[in-house]
Amino acid sequence: MTQPSSPRRQAREVLLVEDSASDVRMVRELLRRGAVPCNLVVIGDGREALAYLRGEGEHAGRTRPDIVLLDIKLPGLDGHAVLAEVKQDPRLRRTPVLIMSGSDEPSDIARAYERYANCYVTKPVGHAQFARAVQAIEEFWFGLARLPAETP
Repeated sequence: MTQPSSPRRQAREVLLVEDSASDVRMVRELLRRGAVPCNLVVIGDGREALAYLRGEGEHAGRTRPDIVLLDIKLPGLDGHAVLAEVKQDPRLRRTPVLIMSGSDEPSDIARAYERYANCYVTKPVGHAQFARAVQAIEEFWFGLARLPAETP
């Protein structure tokens, strides 16, 4: 008996807020090869990320991301401040924000959850471990989890 083919999954909108070029390259490549098609937007600065999320200036008319992958250590406005702003904004607060940081400091982890991060992942050091972490994020957030519909 032949299994029915599954319908092609809808492309997911992902905002990666990351200033490390090597991490951006790895995430871009891993999502490109992933099971779920993704439209990846990369921004390397906290203030610009907020402007993008709010659809301000040159970002007017952008597609709101399904999820945000946010680094803590950013130039300008750091990831903690970006997270706090997102979760205080009624138009943005339902957008899942996943912290991906090189920091495994308990204070950074606690601070992220106090600001309502949806999860905190410490960036693994090796390529294979980093790939597994991104794959696990993709499998959970695009496979198992139900994402909220965009609000007006």
